[in-house]
Amino acid sequence: MISVGIRKLGYVGLNVTDVEAWIDLLGRTLGIGVTHAKSGSAEVVLAELDEFKYRLAVHPSTVDTPRAVGWIVDSPDELDRLTRRLTDAGCTVAQATAEEKELRGATHLRWFTDPVGFRVELAVGEAKVRTGVARPAGGYPGATGLGHLVLAGPKVAELRELYESVLEFKLTDYRAPGLFFFRCNSSHHSIALASAPEPSIHHLELEHASIDDVGRAYDRAKATGAPISISLGRHMNDKAISFYVRNPSGFHLEIGCGGIEVGPDWMPHDFGVPDVWGHHHADANPFASPKS
Repeated sequence: MISVGIRKLGYVGLNVTDVEAWIDLLGRTLGIGVTHAKSGSAEVVLAELDEFKYRLAVHPSTVDTPRAVGWIVDSPDELDRLTRRLTDAGCTVAQATAEEKELRGATHLRWFTDPVGFRVELAVGEAKVRTGVARPAGGYPGATGLGHLVLAGPKVAELRELYESVLEFKLTDYRAPGLFFFRCNSSHHSIALASAPEPSIHHLELEHASIDDVGRAYDRAKATGAPISISLGRHMNDKAISFYVRNPSGFHLEIGCGGIEVGPDWMPHDFGVPDVWGHHHADANPFASPKS
């Protein structure tokens, strides 16, 4: 058992300049349907990854930036406890608006700003709005949920303090000189932190049901000319098989399956080389070590 506070990564919101390009990538290339919702006067695109309201929200904007990272908390009591921990650590925790709460399908929603300026949300409750999701012809499951994100930026020490000491994530493993993987449940990791000059999301991982689903997505990506930024491969630390596409906002979407689970007796360690095989980068890997 990790902690009874944060249970999993719930959703990610993005400000994007080209909504139609995102819809095309999600639908035509990755086989992921979308729904539309209102947020104020703007229409928001919600990706159908599973039966819940959304895991990825695309907000029209004049800039391409992360809008919010949302974590699901077990209960209102745990939300209060985490709020006290955040306040004691010097964070200002605010209540979300009723409209924000409704869009996310949450019964309780609070937020704060992390050390690099990103909005982090803590939500209680998830709204189920469907029994299944639309997929291309073929009858295969395809995407099944949101797996993890990698947050790159300065102030890695402060970010580690936030996630490890305040929010009670556990360090799973790491790779020198500055890449750290953290979990809040039995999955190998729900967030990784990496050092970079400017804050950004390096990638979001979309969980798939099987290697066949990943392979079919890979075929569709090649057939539609999607920018495959990192080729098919298997990671050394979590053993996931995946490939990456560069999305219209400039960062990566990882299409993966098969990540391991770890128990409470797991010992953090430096896992050395990044991959068992594959994962060749189209551009220079910003997290490459001398050994890789």
